[in-house]
Amino acid sequence: MQQRAVGASGLKVSSLGLGTMTWGRDTDEHEARDQLIAFAEAGGTLVDTAAGYADGASEQLVGTLIGDVMARDEVVLATKAGIGRRGGSRQVDTSRRALLGALDCSLRRLGTDHVDLWQVHVWSGDTPLEETLATLDHAVATGRARYVGISNYAGWQTAQAATWQRAVPGRATLVSTQVQYSLLAREIEYDVVPAAQALGLGILPWSPLAGGALTGKYRTGTPSDSRGARSDFSGRIDAYLDDRGRGVVEAVARAADGLGWTAQQVALAWVRDRPGVTAPIVGARTAAQLQSALGVVDLRLPPEIVAALDDVSAD
Repeated sequence: MQQRAVGASGLKVSSLGLGTMTWGRDTDEHEARDQLIAFAEAGGTLVDTAAGYADGASEQLVGTLIGDVMARDEVVLATKAGIGRRGGSRQVDTSRRALLGALDCSLRRLGTDHVDLWQVHVWSGDTPLEETLATLDHAVATGRARYVGISNYAGWQTAQAATWQRAVPGRATLVSTQVQYSLLAREIEYDVVPAAQALGLGILPWSPLAGGALTGKYRTGTPSDSRGARSDFSGRIDAYLDDRGRGVVEAVARAADGLGWTAQQVALAWVRDRPGVTAPIVGARTAAQLQSALGVVDLRLPPEIVAALDDVSAD
């Protein structure tokens, strides 16, 4: 698998990242192990998790498997902080206290003394930005994080945070931003992509398959064993499959048929090779799903197919 620099930094990661949001919840240890083995055998290095995934169970499972399946120095281990649960409800807290507390818990669960990339999971207006960013500086200065980034920041938020960190020598420069990006969600092209490119941040797209909609599995209905059949997920799939969305899904399917690829591979290749993108984060419930996605590693979309997909998916 191709190795790419994360933005303007010296950090190199594989051109696909392994997402673990379902680990410890929908994906058990056996499936997770098989996924990690397949990912490593394909040359993958970037493994992404978060303190808020399955209330820490994802990190716990990643920590159990890293070192068993892959050597620690062969993995670019990334996690996030800022979202958690308290009293059964979702909480956002990007204060110094909350972030450093979450980082220390993450390190214990992951079984390591540092993460390679630590990301603020979400913007919060309840904490001064300077406090949040100073916490990133402290994490790097104390050796708990090698590089730092942000996630789910709007364009102006990305520019403000990145510019603040670049303003004074010695601050920890932001190297990445993790945001939703796919053929069915191209909004970041208006503001986040230009900001990231101007300020040297690599883009790590999450949900590059739009929750599975771009695989074509929902073209004729909702399979009973799919996430789209769950009450907590069905609304998201329905939002993708309006008239425009169905047109995009059909275009992806036609391109896949013409190329002899899967629809999943077409959608992943498109987002992986967009300007500013370092590595899409690919999440799968099963090893079989991940194996199919990894088939895109050596594939490149012909320019005329890219142009057609750009056209049909334009807002």
